[in-house]
Amino acid sequence: MIRILLADDQPLLRSGLGALLDAEDDIEVVAEATHGQQTLELARRHLPDIVLTDIQMPVLDGIEAARRIAADPALARVRVVILTSHGLDDDVFDALSAGAAGFLVKDIAPDDLVHAVRVIARGDALLAPCVTRTVINRLFAQPHRIPAATGLAELTGREREAVTLVAQGLSTRQIADHMVISPLTAKSHIERAKSKLRARGRTQLVAHAYESGLVAPRSH
Repeated sequence: MIRILLADDQPLLRSGLGALLDAEDDIEVVAEATHGQQTLELARRHLPDIVLTDIQMPVLDGIEAARRIAADPALARVRVVILTSHGLDDDVFDALSAGAAGFLVKDIAPDDLVHAVRVIARGDALLAPCVTRTVINRLFAQPHRIPAATGLAELTGREREAVTLVAQGLSTRQIADHMVISPLTAKSHIERAKSKLRARGRTQLVAHAYESGLVAPRSH
């Protein structure tokens, strides 16, 4: 069962998201928050698999809540997904830097939202390859604020290859097939790379890959 904490100050949106997710047999909304501070308190109380949070909230915004969750060792297994109604803008930078596992735009189709929740819950890439490339191209087309990755020189050749494939939007199974290794070995390469680069999740790993020049943005 995938346990979700919803955080949004709009009751109607919160209710709609909750009804959509609760209708799935493998997803349960365990709590709802109306502001960022409450999000932190409920995350510590319920230890959900995913915190699905809006950006604009009173008391504490969603990005700051994500940053504090990422910094709390007790919440190390909690993945934060940021919701935004603004599309691709500086909020995405802030979400990546804060350690969020990914982000969604509020006009996402219901089926795509459910799919995204399942993908992020299993620790895989949140974004489809084409979306990943679009996001990265937008992010790195402007002066950025994501800290430079440290530890890149410590990566083995196979770890570098795995990070490159993660940045291209491949799932763990696809990476395993590409590298001709087992999914478990592929996951081990990715986890070691995350540790060496101090990346909380795959989204930060992708950011570090582009930040370091390991992968170059493509134009479309």
